[in-house]
Amino acid sequence: MKRRTAREKAFQALFQIGNSEIEANEAIQHVLEGAEVDPFLHDLVHGVISNQQELDPWIADHLDNWSFDRLPKVEKTALRMAAYEMKHTEDVPNQVAINEAVELAKIFGEQDSGKFVNGVLSKMMD
Repeated sequence: MKRRTAREKAFQALFQIGNSEIEANEAIQHVLEGAEVDPFLHDLVHGVISNQQELDPWIADHLDNWSFDRLPKVEKTALRMAAYEMKHTEDVPNQVAINEAVELAKIFGEQDSGKFVNGVLSKMMD
């Protein structure tokens, strides 16, 4: 599975987890629809979940005129994934993590979601 596809599936799984009481592995199985679990996808989903207590405050510190709790779920999910990759995935350059999160926000979010995600993540690199 290509990493872009793995990120899309991870995004979908994390979005499901954030909106219901579903377990991580069950959410992964839902989005894969019987396909084999990709290690990168597994790492993203479980990494974001297990590091959420560290990631959320880091993201919140870089929000202007927004509280973390009021962020739309699409943006919150994309930001968490990128923040996880930026802090914990050594073989992914930060700019790649940002670009991928922006693309996910454009696909799954509102018209300005990509710009918003890009702005927050760019501040997190400073």
